[in-house]
Amino acid sequence: MADQDLLVKYYHDKERCYSIGEIMRTFTAVLYKDEDMYVAECPEVGTVSQGRTVEEAVANLKEATELYLEEFPLEDGRRPIITTFEVAEGARA
Repeated sequence: MADQDLLVKYYHDKERCYSIGEIMRTFTAVLYKDEDMYVAECPEVGTVSQGRTVEEAVANLKEATELYLEEFPLEDGRRPIITTFEVAEGARA
């Protein structure tokens, strides 16, 4: 059974192989829990996905982002600026 698992994994991995010369980019995943699911967002691209675990949500986001970029490739050199900021939670009496 283990040999079959390896064979299936090999073919699955072969389908997802990157072609020679393909550029790999690193993106940000922002996650939050919504009831019993994790929601994952990629702010650089605008893609969103979800999963029952953090790992599943990120894997689904990666797939969604790859599919999006196949149709809408990023312009060369285009990289948004991501930063943090603080806000007051509200007036306290």
